[in-house]
Amino acid sequence: MNSYRDLIVWKAAVDLAVDCYSATKAFPNSEVYGMTSQMRRSSVSIAANIAEGHGRENTGSFIQFLRIAQGSLKELETHLIVSGKIGLMVEVEVARLLKQADEIGKMLHSMIRSLQQRT
Repeated sequence: MNSYRDLIVWKAAVDLAVDCYSATKAFPNSEVYGMTSQMRRSSVSIAANIAEGHGRENTGSFIQFLRIAQGSLKELETHLIVSGKIGLMVEVEVARLLKQADEIGKMLHSMIRSLQQRT
């Protein structure tokens, strides 16, 4: 693996961010600085932290950034759930994005465990 761009989890996180951008396009203008911004920032943060951690070229740092990515993922999941509950998103869309998030969470967890076993 030469680049973070080769990581399946990074690719999945980018796809989730793109899907979140698409989903928030329909949000009302009153949410531009609220839920729209929060969802977009937290979704991009997942992939960005995976990339940043990989770039540190130190296993301990990489694990730390993967944990930060996990935190951003949980933040995004919370925004998705709230968005569904307040009617910004239909439940089927929330469920689809939460499923993506769950898969990424499993990948992050596995990657952290694997890296911890190497050290």
